[in-house]
Amino acid sequence: MRALPVRVDAVLVQALIAAALSFAHLHDLASAAGQDGWKAWAYPVSVDLLMVAAWRRLRSGESKAAGWCWFLVALAASLGANVATAGLLDLDDVPAWLRILVAGWPAVAFLGGTLLAHGAPKTPRAMADTEPPSTVTDTTPQPPATEVEPPVPVAELPSVEVGSAQPSSAPVPSAAVPPALVALARKVADEHRARTGTPIDTSTLRARLGVPMPLAEAIAAQLT
Repeated sequence: MRALPVRVDAVLVQALIAAALSFAHLHDLASAAGQDGWKAWAYPVSVDLLMVAAWRRLRSGESKAAGWCWFLVALAASLGANVATAGLLDLDDVPAWLRILVAGWPAVAFLGGTLLAHGAPKTPRAMADTEPPSTVTDTTPQPPATEVEPPVPVAELPSVEVGSAQPSSAPVPSAAVPPALVALARKVADEHRARTGTPIDTSTLRARLGVPMPLAEAIAAQLT
């Protein structure tokens, strides 16, 4: 099987070397400040994780002030350890104030990690999903609705023989009007009087029954 070529990135190698040196300096400082065993190894991990979390907040573009604040805190801890282990401090006799800073770092790192992980503001899309839609009340006055009488259903109209149909221009004699149609017209007229308080006119009766005007006039003549 042919081996795949391995590409060495100079920037990545430089980052790994810097991370290893910073990791070792933080471990040495924590160990000199009285944090021995596994605790000395946990300090550089804590500092690096806080720096990564702050950098992710800066890359997301949300609440950059908090991101810069905790990024500078982690950078100061890492840079301070690098400088302190360069011979400026006697690691065999660490001052009390440095021991206090090292001992208090876990609480500071926990607070910063919690705020960075759970303090992210809502994105505009999420805010738009949670906000209820605004209701706009239409205050424009509407014209009053005109009462329109419904036409009589076709099923209630009596059947009329074809031979008895009259031309629309000729008057229809009262005797040619079917009694069933007169009874239906009387019912419509009574409903109109009960609703409006006035007798029904010929035009309204024709519209309700759906018959020609001469036939409506003949029916109206029988209703009077």
